[in-house]
This record gives sequence, C-alpha cells and structure tokens, in this order.
Amino acid sequence: MTDGHLFNNILLGGRGGSNPGQLKVHLGGIMWKKQGGGKAIEVDKGDITGITWMKVPRTHQLSIRIKEGISYKFTGFRDPDVGSLTTFFQSSFGITPEEKQLSVNGHNWGEIDLNGNMLSFMVGSKQAFEISLADVAQTQLQGKNDVSLEFHVDDTLGANEKDSLVEISFHIPNSNTQFVGDENRPPAQVFRDKIMSMADVGISGEEAVVVFDGIAILTPRGRYSVELHLSFFRLQGQANDFKIQYSSVVRLFLLPKSNQPHTFVVVTLDPPIRKGQTLYPHIVLQFETDTVVNRTLAMSEDLLNNKYKDRLEASYKGLIHEVFTMILRGLSGAKVTRPGKFRSRQNGYAVKSSLKAEDGILYPLEKGFFFLPKPPTLILNDEIDYVEFERHGAGGTSMHYFDLSVKLKNDQEHVFRNIQKNEYDNLFNFISGKGLKIMNLGDVKAMEGVAAVLQNEDDDAVDPHLERIKNEAGGESDEEDEDFVADKDDGGSPTDDSDEEESDASDSGGEKEKPAKKEAKRDASSSKPVSKRKPKDGDEDGGKKRKQKKKKDPNAPKKAMSGFMFFSNSERDNIRKSNPGMAFTDIGRALGEKWRNMTAEEKEPFEVMARADQKRYKEAMAGYKSGPAPMNIDSGNESDAD
Repeated sequence: MTDGHLFNNILLGGRGGSNPGQLKVHLGGIMWKKQGGGKAIEVDKGDITGITWMKVPRTHQLSIRIKEGISYKFTGFRDPDVGSLTTFFQSSFGITPEEKQLSVNGHNWGEIDLNGNMLSFMVGSKQAFEISLADVAQTQLQGKNDVSLEFHVDDTLGANEKDSLVEISFHIPNSNTQFVGDENRPPAQVFRDKIMSMADVGISGEEAVVVFDGIAILTPRGRYSVELHLSFFRLQGQANDFKIQYSSVVRLFLLPKSNQPHTFVVVTLDPPIRKGQTLYPHIVLQFETDTVVNRTLAMSEDLLNNKYKDRLEASYKGLIHEVFTMILRGLSGAKVTRPGKFRSRQNGYAVKSSLKAEDGILYPLEKGFFFLPKPPTLILNDEIDYVEFERHGAGGTSMHYFDLSVKLKNDQEHVFRNIQKNEYDNLFNFISGKGLKIMNLGDVKAMEGVAAVLQNEDDDAVDPHLERIKNEAGGESDEEDEDFVADKDDGGSPTDDSDEEESDASDSGGEKEKPAKKEAKRDASSSKPVSKRKPKDGDEDGGKKRKQKKKKDPNAPKKAMSGFMFFSNSERDNIRKSNPGMAFTDIGRALGEKWRNMTAEEKEPFEVMARADQKRYKEAMAGYKSGPAPMNIDSGNESDAD
C-alpha cells in the first residue's frame, strides 16, 4: 500500500484507559476511529512535531506529538509494522521517528523532562512513565522538598477502567541541579511554579469561566447548574454532581424542536458518564428557544488572546442555546452539528416517532440519525447496513402510520415506529439521496411499491417483507410459508403489542405478516378458527384474497424453477450443517444474501439448469393444454424426474 497503511485493533492510551480502534496512516496525516463508533482523532501531517517508537510488553507503541504539545499514544504494532511505518514517515512526512527505551528496573529516582504539556520521568536514558499536564487539577508544596500533583477526578474515567491515577508526589532535594533555587525558593518551589505555568492550574483554573443556572437536562434527568471551566465542565444538581473533562467531549448537536418553544443541545461523550450502573453517552440539555442572555467570560485578556484566539470572545449576547454552544465549542474544541437539508411536512427538522416504549422525535441528519430525547440514540450512516420501510400494524388508525427499521452492520436493529404516513415522501427522498441501501420489495421500484402499500387502506394489503422474501426465493408458494408459520405459532396473546414484538425479533418478512393474519382469524371466530379456511372454493363469505386463488390441478405440469431455487436446493443442507439450530427463515435469508454476493460466472451453472427447466415446463404446458392424454402426463412426470 503505497499511499498509506491501515491497522486494526490499535489501542489509544490515556488516563481513562485504553480504547481499541482502527488507525489509518495516509499521505495527509493520521486518523484513528474508535471501534464500534464514538471518539475519532485526526492529525494533519503539518501539525506533527515529533514521532517516537517504544518497545512495550508484547507489542510496540507509537507516540505522535503535535504543535499544541499534546501527545497521542497508539499501541498494538508488530515488529514488521515498525519498519514499514518508519519508512513511510520518512518519505511522506519528512520526519525520522526516534526510538525510546522503557525503564523496567523498578528505580523510582531519576530526572524530569518537561516537553510541551507532557512530563516524562527518566531513569538514566530510559523512560519510566509519562503523564499529561493537561490532566493536572492543582499542585501543592508539601514541606520544603515534596510537590504533589492532583489530577482531575473525571466522572467519565470509570466507564472503561476500575482504577485511574488521581495523585502523584515528587521529592526534589535541595541538591537538585535541574531546578535551581535559592534560600527563599527551594528547588521544589521552582518545580511547582514550572508545573503551574504549563498546566494552567491555580486560582484562575479553579473558577468557572461562565455559569448557566437552572438548566433543564433530560438525560440524566434533572435541573442542573452548568459551570464551564478551562479544562472541564461541571453539572451540579440537588442529587447529582458530574465533572467532565473536555477531552471526553466528542461532538455537540444543536437541534431545534419542531413547533415547540424548546431547543435541544446534546453533548456526546466518549467515554460516557456513569450514574450507578447506567452509562450516559449523551447529555441532553433543553433550552427555551426565545430566551436571550448576556454573558461575560471570567478570563484574563492574555489567556483569551493567546490560547483562545479566534475561538472565544470576551462577551456574548444572544439566544441562550446559541451562546451556550459557542462557549462550550470554544473551550472544548468539539465540532457542532446542526440540522441538515431534511424538512418534514410541517417544514420542521424532524419527524415524530417512538423507539421501544418511548415517544420522541427522529432527526435525519447529513451523516446519520438522532432520536431524542429518551433514549438518546445516535446512528451514523457508516454504521448502517440498510434501512427498511414497514407497514405499521393491521387495520384501524394504525394504517395512517408506518415504521422505519434501521439495520446496522453489527446486526443490531432500531425500529422507529408510528411515523405519520404523509412524512414518507420526504423521508424516502432524503434517505435515498444519502446513498443508503433501502431494502423493500427487492427491486428497483422500491419507492413505488412501498408507497402503494402505505397508501392501501386494505388490511390484507401486500406486506413488503413477504414480497421481498418471495422475490429472493424465486416465487415460493404461500402454502409452504403458511404451513411453517402455523407450526411455529405459540398461541401468543392476540394484541398489537405481541405483533410488534415478533416483528422486531424476526429478520424475515414471512414471519412478521403471518401472525397478524392469525390474530385476525382468532378475532373473527374464537370457537372454530379452522372454519375460516373453508371459503377457498369461492364462498361469498371468504376474503378478497381467497376468491382470487384457484384450486391447483394435480395433473398440471410442475412449474419451472429459477436459478436461485436450484442454488438453494444444493446449498441448504450445507448451511444447516454449518449452522445447526438455525431457523428456516434465517436459512432462506442467508441463501438470498449468498446468492446476491455471487458473481455471474458462479451463478451460470444454476442459470443453465433454470433455462433447461423452463424449456421442460413450456413443452409440458403445451402438451397439457392440448389435452390431458395419459401419454402426455407420463411424459411430463419423466421430465420432472430427470
């Protein structure tokens, strides 16, 4: 790979623990994404000031230092990776990586190296440990020779690791020559003053830059006073108190509520904060949209002009949600996401829906979907395998709604229910414009097919799930599917809730629709449910669908099978052996997925068999239509056997 390198299972180290992810080293710089989504780090090659390799237990560690003095540590490289990346850095970045050795002799005396905002403790020429001064909350001089560093107690640290570093002490004797002092200022005092100047600690760091009182927070629920400090922000409520480092802030979302005087501001965290056994990756704040505030930052002019130049202003006046977002963005450096091009039928930014048992609103954004307020669920487009529009329920007022199912690449599924039918066109056009795969009816006319289903007021309308399975299976009969579902029926409660739960649990459209039909049968006649199958012969009491179904002639030739059916017959046993206990519908879905991924050359043998079977069927039908002569029937049976 000449233009870059890609590595999986690379750990990003930090005081909050190690997070696995994917590292991409390309011509423009370095990009790391956390596994499963969340935190992402991008470093432009022009911002890199130093690269260091270090051999750590069982692997190698890559340290990237940037202009701001921040250092990122990536662990999980093999021996061959060191040589290939070193050559790439030299040729593409013009930087020759240094090699550092790790001290493992256990000595706790040595020298201190201060570089940027990193403190390295060196034993001889080897590094014993390294800490970031950005995590230092305050320093204290204990006696004349001891200096203690206290670190921020962050409520997000315990989400990944049980233990974290909270304090460390250094003993600096009077004979120290690195931090030279005098009678009034011993070397320990000189060292403490140096740390304070580099770590931005002290009185100015303890005071809040700005405070917003009485803010309604929906997750975690309560009314809090929000304090924004230089390196962290705090949520102080009557029952809870959260302290969160800006390094844990991944992104900010500013999302107005449709036709309501409130606006959501969402702070996405990685790692999340913890309350008891519950993790909160999103803090959902709710502001009154029309409230105007005036805020002045408690920050020195030198600090504002030097560190926060072009990021913050001395004072702000405007709508409260805009002022809060701008200040938090300036302090944390996180990006802000606002509503995209999607507009609902009422010209809003979202559509009403429900997730699980909670009602809320779904925001279709440019790079994903966000459901608010509870449970706050963020879905990125990169994580989506496909989306599917589903007909909601059966009969009654439910015909005015539809469901949107979002299937992720990790097989997780989110079903957003009770979306009004008149929102379909705008939602479909927006999703299709993003290039997302829409799984409905299995053909290119998905939009027309789903729209027809949504507009159909008949309870027996075609279900898009069932039609897709039929198309993939090459036209399997309804009778086989009905028999299977009848065997699997557990006689559950004939309620709408049970239908919805089965729809969530199954990936196959066949199983989703059939239980709904059975419930309709039970409602019509609870004493003799079997009697509903009698109107097959054209009884006027039968349903519309039963009138159109003709009785099959036993002498008629067997229909021709598609290439997919020949493929299914040959591969079904192999899938059963490799996946014992797999449900019938899951096997069908696996066969359909495998067939779609096959090349034309791989499908050709089965297509040849299908063409031969089609020729056989046409010849048999010609003989069948000319007259039911015994000779023709025997000839057709011989052709089937062949």
